[in-house]
Amino acid sequence: QVQLVESGGGLVQPGGSLRLSCAASGFTFSTYAMSWYRQAPGKERELVAGISSVGGSTKYADSVQGRFTISRDNAKNTVYLQMNSLKPEDTAVYYCNAARRPDGYWGQGTQVTVSS
Repeated sequence: QVQLVESGGGLVQPGGSLRLSCAASGFTFSTYAMSWYRQAPGKERELVAGISSVGGSTKYADSVQGRFTISRDNAKNTVYLQMNSLKPEDTAVYYCNAARRPDGYWGQGTQVTVSS
């Protein structure tokens, strides 16, 4: 049974930091590209950051470049999103995604709220 379980979300003040984790099971994690997406109320889900299966390649949305860092630990079947200098516009539900054509899996999401 495939599972992606996100954790680490919460309420943080502007300028603060959070580290999201996504623990994977039920598939060969090291062969899948992993990504973080987010969806704010009333908006479409958008790609935040992605990392290749072996971690050698990463990509970021322009809005988070330089503030967020995606990483993975294939020994722990876990992908991370370090979020620094958080802004109110980063408020959203953050989702973990695993992709290897033709398969794709989603986690249930974790809420991140940036507010004073």
